[in-house]
Amino acid sequence: MNKSFTPVVAGNALPSDAPAPATPKAIAQRGAAPNPSVEALKQRFGAAVQRVDVIWGETTVVVAGGQLLDIVRWLHDDPGQRYDYLSDVTAVEYRDLEEPIDVVWHLRSLPYRRFLRLKVKIAKGAALEVPSVWSVYRGADWLERECYDMFGIRFTGHPDLRRLLMWEQYKEGFPLRKDFPLRGRFSRSEQLRQALAANPEARYSKEELTIAQAFEDLPDDMRRRLSTGEKTGE
Repeated sequence: MNKSFTPVVAGNALPSDAPAPATPKAIAQRGAAPNPSVEALKQRFGAAVQRVDVIWGETTVVVAGGQLLDIVRWLHDDPGQRYDYLSDVTAVEYRDLEEPIDVVWHLRSLPYRRFLRLKVKIAKGAALEVPSVWSVYRGADWLERECYDMFGIRFTGHPDLRRLLMWEQYKEGFPLRKDFPLRGRFSRSEQLRQALAANPEARYSKEELTIAQAFEDLPDDMRRRLSTGEKTGE
C-alpha cells in the first residue's frame, strides 16, 4: 500500500496574522530586502556563504561547493526553512576567460512562500564536478542528468548519471557550452557513416525489428512503390 500523502498548503508555516500574498510592485533592481533565510544561512554556515545578491527582489546566494550538500540538506530539513521543492538545476557559462561556470539550484519553500537561488562557482580549469542533491530531492534525478547532458557537469553521488536529451553515444560535446560547434565536429558524412554502422538490434525491440523485416516479404511492386514514397493505401 502506498504511503499516505499529506498535501502541502502554501504559507501554512507563516503566522496567522501574516499579510495575504500579493504580487509585489515597484521592486528595485538592486537593494531590496534579502530572503529571510540568508541571515540564518550565514549564522549556520559562516564563510561558506560567499556572496548574496538581491536582484529584482530575488535572492541569490553563492556558496562553497564543498558544503553545498550540507547547506541544501539543512535548508530542506530545518523547521524554520522547509525548502521542500527543487524546481530546477541548471548552469551558466560566461563567454569570459576569467569568469567561472556557475551551477544553479532553484529552491522553493512552499510552507513559507520563499524562493532561494543557490550558486556554486567552478573556477576555470577546475573539474566540472559538484555534489548531487539527489539524496535530498529525488526530483533532482532528471534535472541533474539534463544539466550533465547540456553542460558536461558531473554530479558526484548521482545514482544514474547518463545523457538525457542526447543519445548515449553522442560524442560531439555538450550543446549549451560556449565551445560547442554549432555545425558539429563531425561532418554529415561521418555522422551518416556512424549511423549506418550502428547495430539496430541494440536499439530496437523485437517487435520493431519484425515490422522492418516484414518489408522484405512484400510483393516487388509494392516494395518499389514504398521505396519511392508512393502511397499504397487510402
